[in-house]
Amino acid sequence: MKLPFNFKIFILLALTTLSFSSCRKVTSKENTQTSVKDNQKTQVPKKELSVAFKEYWYAGKAEISSYKLEQARYGEIRDGSAVLIYVTEPFSADKQVKADQSNASNIPVLKLNTTKNFLTGIYPYSIMTSSFFPVHDNSHALKISNSVQEWCGHVYAQLNNKEKFEVLSHSYFESEADQEFKLTKTLLEDELWNKIRIDPGNLPTGSIQIIPSMEYTRLHHKEFKAYEATASLTNNGALTNYTISYPTLERTLSINFSAKFPYTIENWSEKAPSGFGDGAKLLTTRASKIKTINTPYWQENHNSDLFLRDSLGLK
Repeated sequence: MKLPFNFKIFILLALTTLSFSSCRKVTSKENTQTSVKDNQKTQVPKKELSVAFKEYWYAGKAEISSYKLEQARYGEIRDGSAVLIYVTEPFSADKQVKADQSNASNIPVLKLNTTKNFLTGIYPYSIMTSSFFPVHDNSHALKISNSVQEWCGHVYAQLNNKEKFEVLSHSYFESEADQEFKLTKTLLEDELWNKIRIDPGNLPTGSIQIIPSMEYTRLHHKEFKAYEATASLTNNGALTNYTISYPTLERTLSINFSAKFPYTIENWSEKAPSGFGDGAKLLTTRASKIKTINTPYWQENHNSDLFLRDSLGLK
């Protein structure tokens, strides 16, 4: 039987609508976010943030913690100071920097700036590492950067989380010089400090593949790549300990943080060979907390605000 032309159009539209409806995944914008994995963009559920997390980290302040530092360098222990500055901020997904404007594609991150200052004889060392970790998922840091300045020169490295880890590195050493390379995505030591503050229950344990910190690979002139390691998480009452041991590097990193939210970093230690050649010794770097304050430091840039450094025990 020959169907009327109008009825044919009706049947065609109905089949098209049914096909579209069966393939479409209905999601709520408030409960999903876009992630890039294996070259494909997919919608994944956003991890819900607790009320305590929101009240602490979105109060318009940064958390600043000062530490007494005993830093191993050139086979000796040096006195110095370290500061951990944690703050939440919007992160541009495209440019992978702090976003200047509100944008639907911005990614909320917990940023950590770690600074270290110490003297090696006559000349000073200044080290800074920045890590940007998305608060709504447990994948990887979106960006890591590190710089080291001392009188011999300065070095800089940056990792961007794209289809792979894209690494850009500059050094005044001829053997390191200027480098650009890509790495398969795996665990980053520099992102663990953010993961602890967001949800320590997601810390990996057992046998792992992990890329050591940019600071360590720079100071010890090690290849920036993944190494085999063993990780353990132990509750010691008021504190929880997270330890990573790298057999081939003869290095162990141990971090102690409060067992309850907001999981503040109380102290850490790093045992590794220090020095070069016959002068190398197995020494332990230690950092113990002096004080933590919560404050909008970016507004406190006047001479009258110098007392805040005194309250942190910083010279």
